[in-house]
Amino acid sequence: MTNTADASTNQPPGYAPPKVWQWQAPNGGAFAGINRPVSGATHEKTLPVGKHPLQLYSMGTPNGVKVTIMLEELLAAGHSGAEYDAWLIQIGEGDQFASGFVEINPNSKIPALADHSTNPPMHYFESGSILFHLAEKFGAFLPTSPRARAAAMNWLFWQMGAAPYIGGGFGHFYSYAPFKIEYAIDRFAMEAKRQLHLLDTHLASNAFMAGDDYSIADMAIWPWYGALLRGDAYGAADFLSTHEYANLARWVDAIGARPAVKRGRMVNRTFGAPETQLRERHDASDFETNREDKVIARGGDRI
Repeated sequence: MTNTADASTNQPPGYAPPKVWQWQAPNGGAFAGINRPVSGATHEKTLPVGKHPLQLYSMGTPNGVKVTIMLEELLAAGHSGAEYDAWLIQIGEGDQFASGFVEINPNSKIPALADHSTNPPMHYFESGSILFHLAEKFGAFLPTSPRARAAAMNWLFWQMGAAPYIGGGFGHFYSYAPFKIEYAIDRFAMEAKRQLHLLDTHLASNAFMAGDDYSIADMAIWPWYGALLRGDAYGAADFLSTHEYANLARWVDAIGARPAVKRGRMVNRTFGAPETQLRERHDASDFETNREDKVIARGGDRI
């Protein structure tokens, strides 16, 4: 039987779980076309490989942006070995279920990284694992003092566990679910605000998540919570009263002003103003070429 909302209350009807759950496709709101209850590849497709040892397969979602920010920060810090090719994986079209992608990440989620500096290449998936690998590989953005390193790792793994409550919890029920459920939105809005308050409290006495050191913890947390604070994620800044979190706002603005962060946000981006999108990145010059192409396409002067 189809589960439809009660128009008078905007609430779902009563639901009793069956003894055995069965998949009723399409099911899943905005993501019904790609959600399924099994893993594995749906089609054969080999992934492209560019000229650099680091091959990133991703999309400009918060999870993808973490890694492109890290790579751009490494390059800005003089680590030339961090040059990379960033290939766009269109998750709405199911690119993550191609056989080549599943070979790197059997979980079929972006981002995924192949490091061809070894033979055979090493595969990394889950954004936290990729950030940690790059930090160790280049000896950067992971503090060496035991106390600061512990703080960076604590907050990195906090983000891995906390963000699903924002994206799969609050964001899904507030923006993507096929109907509004007051209980679900209230439950996850409460958790979203608890997390925002936690970050705001910590940043009242710390410049960055690991204290005085800008680290992979900041790169992991900023794309999710910066977007939530600004209203870029789910358009919920007013709903969540994010103006209340002044310390968090200071940190969000400071990181967002970094040139490497601005570049990292552009890579594999498929939404927003055209000049903010660099769908694939294979060389540092791609940023300038992208800007020129977008200006020419609009018939304007080069800026």
